[in-house]
Amino acid sequence: MRHVTTMVLAAGILSAGLPVAGFAQDAVIRIEAKRGEAAANEAAEGWRRKFDDVVTFPLSGGWIGIALGPLSPEEAEARLAELRAAGEVPVDSFVAEPGRNVELTPVAATPSDNAEPMQDGGAAATDPENLQVNPVTAGGQADGSEAVAEPAAAAAGTYIRLQSLRTQAEAEEALAEWHGNFPDAGLWHLPGGWYGVALGPLEEDTALAWLAAFKQADLMPGDAFTSDAAEMGEAVTPGEAPDLPAPGEPQEMPPMDEVQKALRWAGLYEGDIDGKAGPQTRAAINAEITGQRLSPDPGTAMRKLIERRAAWRDELGLTALEDEHTGLSLTAPMDKLQFDRTERALSIYAPKNDSGAALILFSQPGGQQELLDLSGLVTALGWVPQPKRMIEKGHVLLTGKNADHHGRAEGWVRDGRAEGFVLIWPAKDTENQTRLAAEMSDSFARHAPARNDLANTPEHDDAQLESVTGQP
Repeated sequence: MRHVTTMVLAAGILSAGLPVAGFAQDAVIRIEAKRGEAAANEAAEGWRRKFDDVVTFPLSGGWIGIALGPLSPEEAEARLAELRAAGEVPVDSFVAEPGRNVELTPVAATPSDNAEPMQDGGAAATDPENLQVNPVTAGGQADGSEAVAEPAAAAAGTYIRLQSLRTQAEAEEALAEWHGNFPDAGLWHLPGGWYGVALGPLEEDTALAWLAAFKQADLMPGDAFTSDAAEMGEAVTPGEAPDLPAPGEPQEMPPMDEVQKALRWAGLYEGDIDGKAGPQTRAAINAEITGQRLSPDPGTAMRKLIERRAAWRDELGLTALEDEHTGLSLTAPMDKLQFDRTERALSIYAPKNDSGAALILFSQPGGQQELLDLSGLVTALGWVPQPKRMIEKGHVLLTGKNADHHGRAEGWVRDGRAEGFVLIWPAKDTENQTRLAAEMSDSFARHAPARNDLANTPEHDDAQLESVTGQP
């Protein structure tokens, strides 16, 4: 240790807020580094509010180290262990030994680019070769000869490593592509010389859970992995900590048919509502998890989706409609509809309070030909303008839109009957129309025998039907 008189002198200078020269046996706890004086002073001032022995010192490349000290190496190691255990300093903090003539500047003073060393025979105070890293914590030489020339380490936490590339140009190009799905991703110059695209920092359990979820959805490669901050090297483009919630306690998956209905409502699933977790259903579940990013747990994510759908149904005023004339039932927005009339195979619900919505239910004995005849009638009356047709055995779907309204007609051949519905909805409300059509299709069923068992498609009074759509 230095002589008592030297220690007293150094203490006096520190209390005056002036730079002091470090000695070979001095040590500091390095907690952060910033590029440029302004950023370093701001960060150091924040640390000073927590610790009364914060100092700064120059590194290479315009970086400035922020540390606690000076201390003896033994004192520094012991104190660092205590601070880490208490969570008061970043986990990647380490003990460093300033070389001869390196200035340690209390945060009250501004480091001077032209400061002269206080000891003879040494290099300039800004020479990074004079800052030695403790060999126990940072891999330096036992004689303290290795220089620290590395800028700030990664923020504490766990990172999801997406891709590694040999050159910075390649890595920056890859980062731009990754930003399509992960706008918070950053770029790091890894210790081995390569460049890595990564997402973080996160808590370890959060990073692992979301890594698995993103892999399951094919949004991350199979060889993506997690790394601690100490393995990330130098930040080139740090990115931002992603807003990914912790996994929490796993929840039981809701009934699969309810999951499928909710996924269809969200526009993610077009398969049958069969209650089976097939490939389409699993892909839709993964898309919901990684799209909304509310939870990496499938059960939790599906419950949240079902809750969103239920809230939307309440907001839109959806209720079960049981039509006695056709014997059909389905979920419908009855706050926007009112019963108008029946016409043989049809039950017609007109707009309520100028909502711009209308619903036509149809049911008659017959098969595929009768279903096609009904779809032709729908087109002729302009209920589905310029329709796109999907015709399969036992099923017909027509969709179309003009400046006034969306039109959707869907019909099935079931139990010897051609039956279905036509939904007319305001053109400006595409999102609700799409979701509502899915709700109606999924809920469409027969609740009672029809009162209109006619053998043929009825004739219609075009003048009467015009009142439903406003179309001649």
